[in-house]
Amino acid sequence: MAGALSYLDELEAQTVYILREAFACATPLCALWSVGKDSTALLWLMRKALLGHVPFPIIQLDTEMELPEVYEFRDRIAKEWDLDLRVELCPPESSVDQTLPPGARAAARKTEGLKHLLRRDGYRGVILGIRRDEQATRAKERIFSPRSFGGDWDVRHQPAEFWNHYATDVAEGMHLRIHPLLHWTEVDIWRYHLREGIPYVPLYLAKDGKRYRSLGEKNITVPIESNASTLEDIIAELEATREPERAGRLMDHEQEDAFERLRTSGYM
Repeated sequence: MAGALSYLDELEAQTVYILREAFACATPLCALWSVGKDSTALLWLMRKALLGHVPFPIIQLDTEMELPEVYEFRDRIAKEWDLDLRVELCPPESSVDQTLPPGARAAARKTEGLKHLLRRDGYRGVILGIRRDEQATRAKERIFSPRSFGGDWDVRHQPAEFWNHYATDVAEGMHLRIHPLLHWTEVDIWRYHLREGIPYVPLYLAKDGKRYRSLGEKNITVPIESNASTLEDIIAELEATREPERAGRLMDHEQEDAFERLRTSGYM
């Protein structure tokens, strides 16, 4: 147990360092909150890193298709943690690339919502709670990832990151995507939730033999079969399973390149 706690302390310390670098180097700065386990743990870490308060806007990109429990949790935590929560309504599906398969088109609404946010408010830094182990394309990311003003990602020409030195300067009209949880894994996140007592949407716990392993919009996400009804159960399940985390995300079962197309054009 002591070794596990030490490992979590190391992960926490690296994330706190990244968050303080982001706060010092990227102005104006905001953070995206999906209201899922990762971005909620990241909010907890922001409060640790920045003297108990998040001193920049927290943005939820809202398709108005989240599950009711997600909205209930969002409103409660925003009030309890005194967050500067700003809800950005995403444009309709008709505004996105119609050559994408149906699930990816629904997900692309958030990309367009983020692009609109960036054009309007001019953020130079956007903090997100993605991890490398979630999906193969995300494994190629950098912690400080430069993007065009429209959010395009050039995976072949990313800056090197050695010894905790990050490229934080971007040209006018560009912005940084900052990923402080990139080095964490799914089970790390749940171990940290358990250790710290971080709240989470109850849909992650099994009910009638099913639970949500990953939370997305209700039209493109389904629960998985599971009897994990406590955090300890979830951790034990993850230590034994070989099923991918996004098994319940319908868009991940569509065209093989759909997710990569989304990421290249600015998806989180």
